[in-house]
Amino acid sequence: MSYRTSHGRPPALGSHGIPDEEFRTGVQENPGDDAGAVVPAAEGGRAEPSDFWRVTEGHPSAARPGPEGLRHRVLVVAYYYPPMGLSGVLRIAKFTKYLHNNGWEPTVLTVGDIGYFAYDYSLLEEVLEAGVKVERTRTVDPLRLLRRRGTIRMPADRRKRFLSGISHMFLQPDNKIGWKRFAVKRAMELAGEERFDVILATAPPFTGFLIGHELQQRLGIPLVVDYRDPWLDNRDYFFATPFHKGYAAGLEETVLKNADSVVVINRKIKERLIARYPFLTHEGVHIIPSGYDPQDFRIASRFPLPRGRKMRFTYAGLFDSSRTPRTFFMALAKIFAQHPETRDEIEVNIVGNFHDMYRRMAVQHGVSSSLLAPGNVEHQQKVRHLLASDVLWLITHDPVITPGKVYEYIGSRRPILALAPEGGLRSVLASYGAATCVSPDDVDAIADAIYALYRQWLAGTLPVGTVEAAREHDQRLLTERLARVLAHSVRI
Repeated sequence: MSYRTSHGRPPALGSHGIPDEEFRTGVQENPGDDAGAVVPAAEGGRAEPSDFWRVTEGHPSAARPGPEGLRHRVLVVAYYYPPMGLSGVLRIAKFTKYLHNNGWEPTVLTVGDIGYFAYDYSLLEEVLEAGVKVERTRTVDPLRLLRRRGTIRMPADRRKRFLSGISHMFLQPDNKIGWKRFAVKRAMELAGEERFDVILATAPPFTGFLIGHELQQRLGIPLVVDYRDPWLDNRDYFFATPFHKGYAAGLEETVLKNADSVVVINRKIKERLIARYPFLTHEGVHIIPSGYDPQDFRIASRFPLPRGRKMRFTYAGLFDSSRTPRTFFMALAKIFAQHPETRDEIEVNIVGNFHDMYRRMAVQHGVSSSLLAPGNVEHQQKVRHLLASDVLWLITHDPVITPGKVYEYIGSRRPILALAPEGGLRSVLASYGAATCVSPDDVDAIADAIYALYRQWLAGTLPVGTVEAAREHDQRLLTERLARVLAHSVRI
């Protein structure tokens, strides 16, 4: 399924973020719902591209908290939480936003007064407006030492990996272990003021799991752990010796043996955990991927970014030593050399902190004139960049980790170019219907994929992601699933 336009120009979008003509023919307003909510027109049950971003009160999963006396309380342990930005924050921020709609009252235990690489106060405002309680504690870790600097410049990869390696040599499970005593102390004070029914700890950092485990033992309430990334198989975690890795494995085993439920972001992590720890069962490990918030897309579509006439490839997020734009730049340079006309018709938008070393890489490969680099932006602005793109691309060499950005890519329903090995990311995109997957190291294959998408753009036949795939990653529905896991853990 595709939008057909002349010379690849994106169709005019209406206030709902979908082509005006398709909105008129494929969607009906529901007068009783929020003005921004849309429901699909009856058409033999077939979903059309116009079924974009059905949001807020009009959605069947919208707020239905029930009588106040029937609400349950969850203590959420999350080091990364707004106003901190970047991808590690978004999953838990959206979960806590929508847990209120599913009969749960979340209190978030997090850190305060630290330095960080990016801040997003719009996300903080969003969760506070949803009624989330946020408790901040002191911590003793590297980011605390940098608190007076406010926003920290992202270090070069080599220095970052060196510092991470040094800290992991002496601090286990990670360099956030200095937060544990402050977090436990404040959580116990909170538990003396109100009753919590369950603890939800998200990681990394895996210090959060240790906090959750200690609180479980001291309070006698269930613990649910949420893996955004693997622990022992995490490429960003450095184990200096077999002893270090064995010690981490012991910590993980203790947490998992006592956890009442385990949530993971993808199937690869689930399979590896069950293979490593035979006491885990398939029924006890729940796959709940990250998602996108349709409300974000509805709001962003009301204020579209201006567009030129070039085809735009957008990457949203960071690069590091394990994922660089080198092969993409090499492929783009190859296309420019073989098809000179494309140099004036293709641009690459990098949304996020874009280190100087990658700018120099673009110069080295002769593609710097085609780059846009707006820098780090607030989340709502990032979504606007996604909607102003023709193709969204990402890169990973890790077969286990699924980059968080892919879920919002799916929410945009734009074509996705994934430079990824066989594994978790390709599995997520298998049913998307508008994904091109190639090896992250195969420059020729990447060039062929870029050029094929360019030809589709010229013809106005770029594919559109399926409605079903988008629905599968709707944050409201994912939060419903998490709420059921929490309820099951406390036998509600």
